[in-house]
Amino acid sequence: MKHSKSWWNEECNCTLNNYRTTRSLDNWKLFKSTVKSTKYIFFDDKIQEITNKKHGPWELMNWVNKHKLPTIESIKYNNRQCLEIDDLWNALYSTFNIALHCQVDVNILNEITDKPILSWPTFSKEEFRLALANYNNLSAPSPDKLS
Repeated sequence: MKHSKSWWNEECNCTLNNYRTTRSLDNWKLFKSTVKSTKYIFFDDKIQEITNKKHGPWELMNWVNKHKLPTIESIKYNNRQCLEIDDLWNALYSTFNIALHCQVDVNILNEITDKPILSWPTFSKEEFRLALANYNNLSAPSPDKLS
């Protein structure tokens, strides 16, 4: 039919009908397993067929959702587009190596005040367990990496 799955075969029909008549969990598992292996074999064969054609693996792009490519601008430096490799090199070199041979006054480090050393409060195993008990194991980790 028009909307039928191309991977569906007679073995899938048999195992589905068998499940429908018995309604047993084992037959349901057999049906799911049959569908999974049938899909695997079908799509593996399809991939092999497409990659061996003259079009190559790009033909597989028809199976994925098409995405619009983002609009891009060329790199500009000094209000000029960098269209040549030399222009691009000069723009990158001038931007990132501008301070390469500049003198640095390291005395500025002496002006930074020392921060007080913080002490780490002691806690017991029970306090630790109680703190962890408040977290949900089914949620995504927070910024402190505890779920």
